[in-house]
Order: sequence, then C-alpha cells, then structure tokens
Amino acid sequence: MHEEFWVDLLRVHCYPSRDELGASCAKFAAEQIRAILAEKEEANLIFASSPSQMDVLNALRREDVDWSRVNAFHMDEYIGIAPDHKASFVGYLRDNFFQYLPLKNTFYMNGLAEDIEAECERYSALLREHPIDLTFAGIGENGHMAFNDPYLADFFDPKLVKPNLSLDEECRMQQVHDKWFSCEAEVPQGAITLTMPTLLRAPVLIVISPSETKSAIVQKCLEGPVGLAVPATAMRLHKNAQLFLDTAAAALLNR
Repeated sequence: MHEEFWVDLLRVHCYPSRDELGASCAKFAAEQIRAILAEKEEANLIFASSPSQMDVLNALRREDVDWSRVNAFHMDEYIGIAPDHKASFVGYLRDNFFQYLPLKNTFYMNGLAEDIEAECERYSALLREHPIDLTFAGIGENGHMAFNDPYLADFFDPKLVKPNLSLDEECRMQQVHDKWFSCEAEVPQGAITLTMPTLLRAPVLIVISPSETKSAIVQKCLEGPVGLAVPATAMRLHKNAQLFLDTAAAALLNR
C-alpha cells in the first residue's frame, strides 16, 4: 500500500516495491515537466547518475513528455575519468537514459579538463543561461547530494559548481559497494559537483532513495536535525520537495 506523510515541508511517498515507486514517481515527474512546458518554451532539468534512479528514469521514458523542449544537466563527475569509463556519471546517464530521448540539449561536465576551475565556471555559465526548473536527486550513504559531502556542503554556497578534491571514505566506499570499482584505492580522490544551492534552487525537487542500503541514512535525514552533518536534510526545508522511498529504505523510520 502506498503511504504518504510529511516531515517539515517535505512530502514523503513510500511504496511496497521499487517498480511501484518507479512508475508512480515517473508519472508525478512527467506531470511536473508538462506543467513547466505549459508555462515556458523549454524545461531545464538536473539528473542524478545512480542505479537508484533507474526505476524512475526507465519509467519516465514511457511517459508523454515533449523531450525536444528539454535541456538536461547532470550533477557531478569524477576528475580524471573519461566518459567511456564504466564509473563515469556522464557515460552512465548517456548510455542508460539520455541516448533514448530526443533532448534539445544535453550538457555534460568534462572530468578530463586540464583546468578544473575553468570547467566549473563553464558549467556554471550554462546553468545561469538555463535556470533549473526541476532537480532529480538521490541521497548518498553519508547523506550527501551530488558530491556535497558533510565536510564540504554549504547551504549558502555562492558557487554553482565546484570541485571536491578529497572525497571522504564513506562516499568512496559507496562506489565500491555499487561495484563501479573493485576497491577504495581505485576510486578517484576528486570530483566536480553542483553545489547544494544549485540543486535546491529548482522550484521542484524530486528525491529518489530506494533499497535497504539507504535505510540508515533515510532515518537520519527524516528523524535527525536539519544541518550540514547530513546535507540531504536540506530537502526538508524546500517548499516543493518530494521524497520517494520503498519499504526497504523506510524500514528504520519510527512513525
């Protein structure tokens, strides 16, 4: 049975299975995109690159959306990783989602750029030219969004895009758990990331966090204090944020 409840300003949706979560979230997201396109010529969307997003993204491909009027951004990329590397976030979204849609524009970060600060500014300029309407986000096992790890996140960051040159151990081990790398030593030390204000500035925020591996951090996000120790708690203060869980991810909640 589908369950809904509120935590501060955040509306939480919980489904018995990932398939049901994916179908319902995709339907909701498509409605939001169509509403944006009814008011504007183009919609500007940010996508997260993670297997946790794919139930929704696969279902979203089947929804009635005029993708030819959509500009797509992604939220992070490893420094020093080529798009054809199996762990590349660019490659993951391109191969599993973007290539199937007739998008107007797809804007990619370049993790191989010689000047990373200049690459951050290039991507920032694109974001300024295309104000974001909707962000699809996930929650990292350490509570990050994109690569805004607890020690780096800033809810009032003046930057749109910045490098994180020292990914923390829990963040890097998540990439090993997801089988993108065989050990922590293989995981790059740094990444380019959209900042927290960039992710949260979108009028619509859709956060997708299924599976039992996220149950502990989901509990912290919903039952702990809002703060930088768990950056994703900021979603609780967004005026139009929706969190989609399955029962496995919600298993530790005391409600």
